[in-house]
Amino acid sequence: MEALEEKEEVEQTPEDAISLNISDFLDDLEADIAVEEASVISDEFFDWSSIDTSHLPSSYKTNSQQEKELLQLADHFFQQYSHLCPDRKPLFLHPLNECGVQKFVSTTVRPTLLPYPDMYYWSGCASFVCDYLIMEPLKCPITPPSSLYSPTTILKYQRGNCFDFTVLLCSLLVGAGYDAYCVHGYATLEMCSLDQTQELCPRLRKPPEVPEEEDPNKYRIIYPLEPQSQFELQQKAKKEEETESTQEEEREEEVVVEVEKPKRDPLHGLRVHAWVLVLSGKRKVPETFFINPFTGNHHSTTDECFLGIESIWNHRNYWVNMQDCRRGCKDLSFDLSDSFCWEIMFSESNEASQLPTESPKNDTDDMHKSLLLFQQKKEEIGMSFEMPLSWVAQIKVSCREYENPFPRGKKVILYEKAKQEKWAAYANEDGLVERLTVYADSDRTEELEVKEWFKHREDLLYFREVNKQTQLITDHFRPGHPLLLKAHSYTSLEPETGHTVEFYHTARVDGLWKRLETATEMTEYFVGREDFLHMRHIEFGEREQEMEKAGVTAEANARPIVQIKEYFHRNPEKPADEDVEERVFMVIDDVMQLTYHLELHDTIASKVVFCRVIGREKREDEIFLSRENTVKYQPWSPEKHKNMRHLYNLLWELRAEQKDLKQQVRDSEAEMLNILMVREDEEANIKLTVSKYSTAKREEQRE
Repeated sequence: MEALEEKEEVEQTPEDAISLNISDFLDDLEADIAVEEASVISDEFFDWSSIDTSHLPSSYKTNSQQEKELLQLADHFFQQYSHLCPDRKPLFLHPLNECGVQKFVSTTVRPTLLPYPDMYYWSGCASFVCDYLIMEPLKCPITPPSSLYSPTTILKYQRGNCFDFTVLLCSLLVGAGYDAYCVHGYATLEMCSLDQTQELCPRLRKPPEVPEEEDPNKYRIIYPLEPQSQFELQQKAKKEEETESTQEEEREEEVVVEVEKPKRDPLHGLRVHAWVLVLSGKRKVPETFFINPFTGNHHSTTDECFLGIESIWNHRNYWVNMQDCRRGCKDLSFDLSDSFCWEIMFSESNEASQLPTESPKNDTDDMHKSLLLFQQKKEEIGMSFEMPLSWVAQIKVSCREYENPFPRGKKVILYEKAKQEKWAAYANEDGLVERLTVYADSDRTEELEVKEWFKHREDLLYFREVNKQTQLITDHFRPGHPLLLKAHSYTSLEPETGHTVEFYHTARVDGLWKRLETATEMTEYFVGREDFLHMRHIEFGEREQEMEKAGVTAEANARPIVQIKEYFHRNPEKPADEDVEERVFMVIDDVMQLTYHLELHDTIASKVVFCRVIGREKREDEIFLSRENTVKYQPWSPEKHKNMRHLYNLLWELRAEQKDLKQQVRDSEAEMLNILMVREDEEANIKLTVSKYSTAKREEQRE
């Protein structure tokens, strides 16, 4: 009996075990929240109690009669809401402002259109807000803040939490004509804490590939596949199995160090966040989307980072979400006129809302039942109310503030294996405004590539790529450079060290768009020439060593030209036998070779070769032509083109063109040397131009 009594004392019911587990979870949750609150207070929290509010207008410090009535209606709405939906979290309705006065959240939105071109678009507004403000986390990550300051105060101190970011951004978007709303909801830890270390940098995202359209002709001929040997296929499958087995064995032998997966967030689904909702329709927005105010990025409404919505509001009204958010925001309807999905606080018409009195089809749906009761009580008190004007003063951003948005001088964003740095225009002497560093590892220790963006450079350089593995630098220029440069790739600005130069070919007379030069060769590419020339390749020999020892410059001791090759596109106005495709000048060996285009029915191209006679001295003003030094194959050409006189005239033309080509090669070498000298001088003496629209910079120049 004593043993049974002891057993009864030890045994626990399932309800007791569940209650113990819940209590343990709540204890751990409170500990995590306390740790986060302590870290926020010690590291990132700004002392807002020390700000000066004496200069603020009276609307910040008192409430008008209409605002008082609004607060009473909001309290009545909240009482009904908490009574009918006791399991829901409290609504974010009327927090304190910077003067300690309760203000309804809709009146904190101040629609404003700033006088800057970029601020007319949602992307410009979002990038300005996320760059101009410093992010502050919420004091308690699972509850909304107790205060909501005006956008003017947030702009003055350039910092705020997610609700401050959202109200400011929504004010700018509504002023720009967008159908924008502030959202109070829940999001992931990474979004709430502005942790982008697991995300790919937007600059590195590849555009989506456009699938190729299939041939709509269903009557096209289907050719049979090539026959394959079954024995060969079996042997190939055996080899693949053997290689897979060996690879698995090697994997088992090797010690694989797995990357630590991020720990599961104990507050997942409970973290409060605020963001902006932009509905489709106005400003030709094709699809409803979210904007994260911390990053300014566009997100789909089905993004898994957004875990639920409590309420939304704009400068005119307030809506409570009555939909199930167990699957996040994926299944939410954003039709605000649907009273079963969104409970509106103030009726948008003077008439009481007419809702169906019959119960929903699913009688077990408590949410819809409570919604019907809610609507009936609202009809009883006739909650048709006109929203008072915003109590916030006019939002102003000066030109100096707009052009220098970064409060700490620059902004650093860490992504997955990448780091992005941003500066204001004219902050750096070289015009650098953005730098993106790509790393090989997650710890960001080994650099792979560096990309830099510039503004207001006099040399029109706007983008630079540096490959840290090969030390290859590629500069990109805007149109208008004195040398018509478009891009320049190099490892050193010293001549003959490997350079690739691209030009704006439409501005050049010769149609040159690209030139590659090394110590031994040069290749030029042309576009849109009347003679159909599209490529020229030059091979150089070694310089005389005695001249190099004597210290003669590279211009005086030019590289000897060994061979010049030219390639031509097809000229449809000429017969193929008379239209040259390839022209080769072997300068040292004194050999000239012409290869003609092929006709459709030809298999071997026509060719003419002029060689130097062995044992005969070469003279510039003399041409010696015989059957010994001429090789020709022109099967379809007329007889008059086969006689010696025609070849003699052709040889004279080629000798003259070879002389001109040599001079063109020397001009190309001189142009490359000039480009390198100019680029070296531009990099040594960087100058920035001041835009006539840059008011702040022009004021500095006047001072």
